[in-house]
Amino acid sequence: MISDIGSSRTITRPDTAADPEAVPRLAHNGPVNAFAPTGPTDPRDPSSPSDPSGAADPLTDPLAAFTALRTPEGAALLTELRSYDPAQELATATRLRRSHPAALVSAALGQARLRQRAVAKFGAEDAYRMFFTPNGVEQATRTSVATYRAGRFAAAGVRSVADLCCGIGGDAIALARAGISVLAVDRDPLTAEVARANAAALGLDALIEVRCADVTEIDTAAYDAVFVDPARRGGRGRIFDPEAYSPPLSWATGAALKAPRAALKIAPGIPHEAVPAQAEAEWISDGGDVKEAVLWFGEGFAAGSYRATLLPAGATLSAPAALPTPPVGPVGRYLYEPDGAVIRAHLVADIVERSGGRLIDETIAYVTSDEPYDSPYTSAYEITDRLPFNMKKLKALLRERKVGVLTVKKRGSAVEPEELRRKMKLQGPNAATVFLTRVAGAPTMLIGHPVRPEIP
Repeated sequence: MISDIGSSRTITRPDTAADPEAVPRLAHNGPVNAFAPTGPTDPRDPSSPSDPSGAADPLTDPLAAFTALRTPEGAALLTELRSYDPAQELATATRLRRSHPAALVSAALGQARLRQRAVAKFGAEDAYRMFFTPNGVEQATRTSVATYRAGRFAAAGVRSVADLCCGIGGDAIALARAGISVLAVDRDPLTAEVARANAAALGLDALIEVRCADVTEIDTAAYDAVFVDPARRGGRGRIFDPEAYSPPLSWATGAALKAPRAALKIAPGIPHEAVPAQAEAEWISDGGDVKEAVLWFGEGFAAGSYRATLLPAGATLSAPAALPTPPVGPVGRYLYEPDGAVIRAHLVADIVERSGGRLIDETIAYVTSDEPYDSPYTSAYEITDRLPFNMKKLKALLRERKVGVLTVKKRGSAVEPEELRRKMKLQGPNAATVFLTRVAGAPTMLIGHPVRPEIP
């Protein structure tokens, strides 16, 4: 099995274990502390400080702070802060507090930072109209991936979806924009309120109903499909055991099997043996980075198959089941680096078959061939040199070739690109790529350059 994703970096010369059965209450999509950096955040908590009059204190109650942001004064502050420089936050806060309440200024500054971070996932047009929490920004699906997934639902004839563990509503927004009506459910009051505000801000509230509830108590029988995005972060960071998700994968699978169609968003590192037999498993990359895996259930999806999808192009590679172990052989003229989604989906053997090539090592996801092969699922390189691992020989070769810009890729090597950079004195007008890897078990350096597509 090949599972090594590897890494790469371009270098220039210096001047340049939870109980799977116990789900009495399910977590929302991560703890929310967007507006209250210190102190208790639940106004129902008896340990929370409160006003004798019963009014929530905006300094300690995130829901009250969020409500303040949606007033005309809060909206005006957010508009003013759209392009503010976080490096000047102290000066900005001091100036704004002369004419606005301190709690509102703090909440607005926090929201402005989150909006700036969210641009990478949602685009500026949406991000500066939406509202976020720290975990909402971190865990929300980027728009390109959510749009693709909503498109698969729509193509399957789905017209209504129960979005369980909806978070701030990123997936619900994509589903609604695909013409699908959505019930968006989250048990956290603030998170649900943020999702509701986002639906309204984007003019989608007619298609999105937001409900604050425990997802285990939701009857999904009236919906064409179910979508579940379990929380995969806890107090200690990322959760890798699918049964420690909230809700656990076993519960989410049970909910999926009760629906006509369903999709479960999971971490891309899920072991293949943890994938239910009834599911089609799809790994999605965007811009070359693997973003997530999705388990699809029901009519229109191929149970037991594996699929890799590359965005933004939308190219999809699939196989009905695990493929035979591919052959291993010597390094040829060309080297192919499969996209990470292809590797995660265990579809490297498909690339070997399509290219008429072979692996350079039985445990390394590099494919080689003697003839060129053009594919959207791989990056192609022409190999000019093969050397046993030796830093001095590499340095001499790079000097001889007058290489001043070096891209370092590693797979199956313990050497870090930074270490190599310290030892290489790069000079010259030329560029090259070096692969630090194993060939037939031996540490090896392969030097080459990307294959340029022919221009008709």
